[in-house]
Amino acid sequence: MADDKNKTPDGDDRIGLERAAADAEHAAKMTGDIPPRRDAGAPEAPRHRRKGRHGVAVQAEVPSTGHEWDGITEYDNPMPRWWLWTFYATIIWAIGYVIAYPAIPLVNQATQGLLGTNTRQQVAAEIQRFDQANAAVQTRLASVELDQIPGDAELMNYATNAGGAVFRTWCAQCHGSGAGGARGYPNLLDNAWLWGGTLEDIHLTLQHGIRDPQDPDTRYSEMPAFGRDELLDGTQIDQVVDYVLSLSDLPHDQTAAAAGEVVFQDNCAACHMEDGTGDRTQGAPNLADAVWLYGSDPQTIRRMVQEGPYGVMPAWSSRLSEADIRAVAAYVHGLGGGE
Repeated sequence: MADDKNKTPDGDDRIGLERAAADAEHAAKMTGDIPPRRDAGAPEAPRHRRKGRHGVAVQAEVPSTGHEWDGITEYDNPMPRWWLWTFYATIIWAIGYVIAYPAIPLVNQATQGLLGTNTRQQVAAEIQRFDQANAAVQTRLASVELDQIPGDAELMNYATNAGGAVFRTWCAQCHGSGAGGARGYPNLLDNAWLWGGTLEDIHLTLQHGIRDPQDPDTRYSEMPAFGRDELLDGTQIDQVVDYVLSLSDLPHDQTAAAAGEVVFQDNCAACHMEDGTGDRTQGAPNLADAVWLYGSDPQTIRRMVQEGPYGVMPAWSSRLSEADIRAVAAYVHGLGGGE
């Protein structure tokens, strides 16, 4: 019975036939009749499924584009249908937009489109609408006395908001968005004011600026260049620098500061006062309050004495309306440093 299981229907020996087939395959491999296996590192073309006849999905090899870089072959894979339809929709949308809205720039203006939309006119109309809405309060702000503005809650609220917007547009470039200033640009949050910190003083400074050559009524003063113009020699400048440092209790040479006091009284006290507290009518800073516009290091102070600072603030009366100037003045005065 066991021998019958090992025989084919024709009566041949099954085990012998299988052994003969294996021997034949082995001999073919030895003689090279069977092609070698593909190298494991060689690129293989990807396959994608497509519908064949009767809707049956079949595997098809993706053709190559013929491009190859560093052993990487580029294949011509079809794009997903959803991506193609989205792409076609954007093309249709773009064409419709060009036809309907301003789009193509020409010599003097862009094409207006069938809808006749003009964004510049829309912005201008919005600005005019807001101007008309604020016309009454703007007129009142420009006509009342300055000292009455803080006492009028409605007017002060408008001035603070409008002044903040104007400040961030025109003044923040120098004084900072928070009005904290920077080196060479005054801090508007403290109580150290070169020309005074009352509402009237701030308003006047905004109107005519500081040393603005375009405004004949500008607030003007100039510190001499004591070194460049040879008004003082190097030793005297070093001595007066030590004296100025001593006024704010900064590190200094006491011997040089004692000699510098004499130099200061003879050359600087006319503007900065004998005690160094300054004179706001001339814009001469207080040298004894430890507040420094350009810096408190000896090198910077020496340069100021040597060259003489000459900061300029533009006059805003030719650029802003009186209502806007008053709004900015009220805003700055209310920041905490106003007097």
